[in-house]
Amino acid sequence: MGWGGWVRGVEIEPSLYAADLARLGEEIGRQLDAGARVFHFDVGDGHFVEPITVGPIVLEAIAPLVHDRGGRLDCHLMVENPARHIPQIARAGGDSVTFHVEVGDTPALVALAREQGLGAGLAFNPGTAAAEAARAADGVDLVLCMSIWPGYSGQAFMPEALDRVREVRGLLPGRVRVQVDGGVGPDNVAALREAGADLLVAGSAIFAADDPGVAYRRLAAAVAP
Repeated sequence: MGWGGWVRGVEIEPSLYAADLARLGEEIGRQLDAGARVFHFDVGDGHFVEPITVGPIVLEAIAPLVHDRGGRLDCHLMVENPARHIPQIARAGGDSVTFHVEVGDTPALVALAREQGLGAGLAFNPGTAAAEAARAADGVDLVLCMSIWPGYSGQAFMPEALDRVREVRGLLPGRVRVQVDGGVGPDNVAALREAGADLLVAGSAIFAADDPGVAYRRLAAAVAP
């Protein structure tokens, strides 16, 4: 089963990078209780982005918690050499992997992801044209429009991302989903949905809230049909 079977129309994806890592299993359980099914898992290598984030060891620890309750792990590789990491993500229990158009050789990376049984996504940064990402998106399940510069959680949403979402949505076939990551929250989630995004990654808007479960449900309600 791929993205077509995982996604219930529009998905709010809790970004585990923003969770309390000391209580990560509990945080995941509360989000599942609230209705979350697709979780965003960021991997940073200290090169493509400045921070080194969590990686396959953490992914392997949480994958059974997510999968046992019907959830999926959507892994975003903010790395210079995705080919080195994709097999590790597959072995650790990831379900889908997204790499950046800026690192090049997208067809080979898509093929490698498929060989490993993973969904495939293509991300593009604020400094990259939507048209460039769309041209390179052959064979992917999703295109991720970054609405911040990748690397650190908690950054403010870039308002110009709305136009970039509209543009890339218009350039892609309908089967390819549009994802947005960075500063997504109650003030912009409905507008992003209207612009054409159907996978909305939310970190601080969920995990910095007094009640992360309630925060998830409010965001999901804001984009419900």
